[in-house]
Amino acid sequence: MNYIPNIVFALVLLCGILFFSRNVKKLYRNIKLGKDVDVSDNEPLRWRNMVNIALGQSKMVVRPIAGLLHIVVYVGFIIINIEVLEIVIDGLFGTHRVFAFLGSAYNILIASFEILALLVIVSVILFWVRRNIIRLQRFVKPEMKGWPKNDGNLILYIELVLMVLFLTMNAADYQLQLLDAEGYTKAGSFPVSGYFSMLFNGASASSLILVERTAWWLHIVGILFFLNYLYYSKHLHILLAFPNTYYGKVTPQGKFKNLESVTKEVKLMMDPSADPFAAPAEDAPPPEKFGASDVQDLNWVQLLNAYSCTECGRCTSECPANLTGKKLSPRKIMMDTRDRLEEVGKNLDVNKGNFIDDGKQLLGDYISHEELWACTSCNACVEACPISIDPLSIIMDMRQYLVMEQSAAPSDLNNMMGNIENNGAPWPFNQMDRLNWAKEE
Repeated sequence: MNYIPNIVFALVLLCGILFFSRNVKKLYRNIKLGKDVDVSDNEPLRWRNMVNIALGQSKMVVRPIAGLLHIVVYVGFIIINIEVLEIVIDGLFGTHRVFAFLGSAYNILIASFEILALLVIVSVILFWVRRNIIRLQRFVKPEMKGWPKNDGNLILYIELVLMVLFLTMNAADYQLQLLDAEGYTKAGSFPVSGYFSMLFNGASASSLILVERTAWWLHIVGILFFLNYLYYSKHLHILLAFPNTYYGKVTPQGKFKNLESVTKEVKLMMDPSADPFAAPAEDAPPPEKFGASDVQDLNWVQLLNAYSCTECGRCTSECPANLTGKKLSPRKIMMDTRDRLEEVGKNLDVNKGNFIDDGKQLLGDYISHEELWACTSCNACVEACPISIDPLSIIMDMRQYLVMEQSAAPSDLNNMMGNIENNGAPWPFNQMDRLNWAKEE
């Protein structure tokens, strides 16, 4: 009978790990639906970017208040969960504070965890106030209604509850240590929970054990729930920020890629030995689509970007098109890409790995032409993103599809391209008349 709690804990832990691994496999499959892309260049710079941006939070502190609060929550939550290792060992083997043998070092660790837990609670409350009372402009944009808003708040509630459970567990544990309760090793320093442990003064050992065990179980189950909830939340960036910053763009921001399919066409036109009227071979692959109209046309780094989006809105708050009232929101571009990718993934799940055409696509059903053509391609969104997401690359790929596959560019742009073709310049003037203005008195 003494082993029943350990068996139950092992089963709960196993279920949590299995669900998490299932979600990781689904995530990997969905991202790999994108086209292959070579990101093996400039490895030293990529590693530096990952260390500085993902680990060092260098782009978060551009906005000091939000940056500092995020660092507190991020560092606090990660470091406090080092304690999960002790909980797992204790849960599996029936021990209690198995690392207590570290002595003074253990006391310092527990004290540090408690101080960080308090700072996380304060930061989470401030984040909630910024979202729901102050209502910062970037948190009340149209794309942030419904689930995105609820998801952001739910994460804050979960983090708050987990920290309160951690401190409650320690407070009850501290009182049990003072009572010399059997099985409760005297270890740890409790600078925060020690203060409100006075609420338990006079409680019996059995009552304290009930409180401590309940908080202990809820804390570890809450962590496993949080881990599996990440897949469905914008907080997936906790895991993906590291690969996303590593695979982020390392070429100059203003440099645009050449479409390989266009390059092949140009080379064919310049080859004097090539027959432009030759029929393609019977076994030749179908002609490559220019640009992108759906998520499968994007590359896997762009799909990784979509899953990594934190929905912080820094990109949208810096976008000149959005600031002047245009419909474009770079954050929405990433959210729409992720939503469509999830829809495609569910299609694959239902049809046993085969995608059945659902009559929908990213272009039109999620992202409108108006949004795409509102973009000035200034790269402000790319520069503002704290984890190296590139909404502009998706916008440009979809523009290429509109222009090269559907000839659906705005009339002004079509006029300009026609002028370039006919006059060698964007203006509707014959080359011979281009300097007539200089002759005027």
